[in-house]
Amino acid sequence: MRKILVVGAGQSGLQLALGLQSHGYEVTLMSNRTADEIRSGRVMSTQCMFHTALQHERDLQLNFWESQAPKIEGLGVSVAAPGSWAEGPAARAIDWVGKLDGYAQSVDQRVKMAGWMETFAQRGGQLVIHGAAVSDLDYFSRTYDLVLVSAGKGELVSMFGRDASRSPYGEPQRALAVSYVHGLGPRPEHPDYDAVRCNLVPGVGELFIMPTLTTSGRADILFWEGIPGGPLDVFNGVKDPAEHLSLTLELMERFTPWEYARATKVELTDGGGTLVGRYAPTVRNPVGRLPGGGLVLGVADVVVANDPITGQGSNSASKCAASYLASILERGEKEFDEEWMRGTFDRYWDAAQHVTKWTNAMLAPPPEHILNLIGAAGQLQPAADRFANAFNDPADFENFFYEPGKTAAYLASLS
Repeated sequence: MRKILVVGAGQSGLQLALGLQSHGYEVTLMSNRTADEIRSGRVMSTQCMFHTALQHERDLQLNFWESQAPKIEGLGVSVAAPGSWAEGPAARAIDWVGKLDGYAQSVDQRVKMAGWMETFAQRGGQLVIHGAAVSDLDYFSRTYDLVLVSAGKGELVSMFGRDASRSPYGEPQRALAVSYVHGLGPRPEHPDYDAVRCNLVPGVGELFIMPTLTTSGRADILFWEGIPGGPLDVFNGVKDPAEHLSLTLELMERFTPWEYARATKVELTDGGGTLVGRYAPTVRNPVGRLPGGGLVLGVADVVVANDPITGQGSNSASKCAASYLASILERGEKEFDEEWMRGTFDRYWDAAQHVTKWTNAMLAPPPEHILNLIGAAGQLQPAADRFANAFNDPADFENFFYEPGKTAAYLASLS
């Protein structure tokens, strides 16, 4: 029986550990926190998973919360009229919603990771609660057939060098601020179904709102992405959760009053329901070399970390785990050497490159043809639906998004 060590208990690490476990591998999982510490801790993300990523969980029978989590049937876009907030609350220039072919869902990672970790242990997996250092991996690499690093922060990431050719940004492009709330009203445009709402405020940033399942039941996530140094970049140093929410709502009232109108009675889900941060989008070399000469393979956002502006983090983590699982199963009893590691990453990069290209494009000011596309989707429902479903399959953006000629041809085909 082949022995595999997975370091990091997030979406990718746990999904991969449970998948390998189900195929008879002897798996050890290292986490720096227990399931109870995760469940009672601070929120970790703004996950919204679309059909393909959800299907990977179903395939492994890990979709434990599917019947409880809200079914997200649409994805809406609103754009504030540039500068309209100068004299008072902003006005909307664009507003539409596209319908998803297969519903999306969001489960608070405190719920999912704690539940999956307990399942892994119940199924006989070796769970080690310990924050791993490079020196630990140096030792473990000699006793395991394969070491996978899926812990996306801290010392371990430094083993994987930045790939400058695939990482155009050296600095964070957004300041992030998250609030999990109860009491948000429905959007009046579609009160009978749930949708992720993407609110774009040109030159300022974005507000994303998504329904989720948290530790206390149904909730919604309010997620500001502010251009650094701009009017949304005001959360750094805010420690009090109530102050964080108050600031979130003040900014909504000014820049997205149509969303603020349904948020006047919200309250935080719990004391750990806020999060702030910022990081530079980075692609890294997938193979880390340990001081003793051993090799480790980076997983998901260890090697491909995108800004959350396109909502792809947990989707990419799920897709990476599924791709790596297939590569490991196909390898059989052969050595997990450097050539195999690079080939395994390249297989994942075939899909991940589309996410990176799209996300980096969305961080930049939109060119005229993309503004035309987003505007036209308000009159052309097929365009709204296609844009929404490309969140599930970002490769489709190649066909109608990046090049003005392809965008114009696509819109002409609809009219």
